[in-house]
Amino acid sequence: MMEKMKLYLYNAKQCAPHLCTGLRLVRYGKVRLIRRLSEIPRGSVILDPFALKALSPQDSKYIAKGGLTVIDCSWNLAEEIFKRVRGIRRALPYLIAANPINYGKPTKLSSAEALAAALYITNRKEKAREILSLFKWGLNFIRLNENLLEDYSKAADSADIIRIQKQYMFEEGKYWDT
Repeated sequence: MMEKMKLYLYNAKQCAPHLCTGLRLVRYGKVRLIRRLSEIPRGSVILDPFALKALSPQDSKYIAKGGLTVIDCSWNLAEEIFKRVRGIRRALPYLIAANPINYGKPTKLSSAEALAAALYITNRKEKAREILSLFKWGLNFIRLNENLLEDYSKAADSADIIRIQKQYMFEEGKYWDT
């Protein structure tokens, strides 16, 4: 039996609605729109680029129970928005954007890419593809990141995700030790 996904989107209304990948997901009935941060369901895993813990396949149990929330806001204002978020916060590991606005930029994912990445990492790969299929460029996100996504989806835990990320970045010459 196919798992009924509880996917949520908080839209901070900071981007052009016709370009917003999150609102397209709402229009197609793939995610439920949340109008206030306080409406994020308790127990939902919140994708947060400032979280101290990386999303891993271990988080699958939380997503199955409480759902998955993506916050759609401007990268320029993200830090302010995420300061107010409470709950199970997880950062996505290193991935390359395929969306037309940030194509090729590491970590600058659209809401749809972030949601799909989280689904893929937690072994909901078909659901990730379904989300991305709504965009002309969508499945290119998986092609660009396929090796990483596969490795992340096999990780034991958050620490393993960080190890994989560091190894990849080092091998690609994108890692610097501070």
